[in-house]
Amino acid sequence: MVSSTRAVATWMVPAGMTSYVHAFDPREGGSFRISLTYDAPTAAGKTTAQTDTFHGRFVKLVPNELVVEVVEFETTDPRLRGEMTITITLVDADGGTDILAVHDGVPRGVPAADNETGWRSSLAKLAALVEEQLT
Repeated sequence: MVSSTRAVATWMVPAGMTSYVHAFDPREGGSFRISLTYDAPTAAGKTTAQTDTFHGRFVKLVPNELVVEVVEFETTDPRLRGEMTITITLVDADGGTDILAVHDGVPRGVPAADNETGWRSSLAKLAALVEEQLT
């Protein structure tokens, strides 16, 4: 079984980036802090030249049903600042689980297409991790 910190570092990172989990307390009221670093030296990060660091807290956790978290990038750029709420709903599906991740309050400096592409990539990694654990 993979630890929760290692699992998060494995899946909650889009392709082309590496994840480092500074802190992760998976309980209601618990907090987390994660840095995602671009593999390509020309990519621009939100926190430093190549890194996006964000912190947040778990607002609500319902096992096997719901995760609500509030997240904020660590940046000085006003276009990328502000809290966003991510609501992840899990629903039983034929042979597995469907996941719906809704993002409210995404900072205006984060293009919607980039946010969606990053999350799709991360969710594909989550699916692979879960399938690996089941075999």
